[in-house]
Amino acid sequence: MNLIYTAITSLDGFIEDANGNFDWSMPDEEVHSYINDIERPIGTYLLGRRMYEVMVAWETMPLEGQPPEIGDYQEIWQAAEKVVYSRTLNEVSSTKTRIERNFVPSVMNALVASSTGDVSIGGPELAGHAFTAGLVDELRLFVSPVMVGSGKPALPSGLFLPLGLIDQRRFSNGVVYLRYEIRR
Repeated sequence: MNLIYTAITSLDGFIEDANGNFDWSMPDEEVHSYINDIERPIGTYLLGRRMYEVMVAWETMPLEGQPPEIGDYQEIWQAAEKVVYSRTLNEVSSTKTRIERNFVPSVMNALVASSTGDVSIGGPELAGHAFTAGLVDELRLFVSPVMVGSGKPALPSGLFLPLGLIDQRRFSNGVVYLRYEIRR
């Protein structure tokens, strides 16, 4: 099984702007459907607390009036196991979810090895720890056609990591999907 980091990022490399906004990154129907297709094989999501607090909305989001890709992703999210890395979160509000208090590379590596499907790591801080520990196998970026100037970086700084491009796609709204394998 692979540990995969997926992020929607601005062209200048941020997942949110300096004010914490990421409304510029909302995928349209075409991009969302594609994300659903690549996320479908994910068996487990590893999330930092802040990313979990954003993503947990998929647990109870009302679907009335929503396009089909929204309901499709909600099913994908709910079917997967979830592990939240947090020292401060006392309880979770989603099914199939547990809390890990500390990032321990050997524990994360064992979790990935024992998973029945690929494992997705979400949140740039948690992913940064996994990148630094050499645990990430694949990087998937959805690059939005916008520059936000500053904010939360999608990728860790100060890390040299050779990559090999294994897939790419351009969407009609200008988003570009880039899929890289980590070369060891």
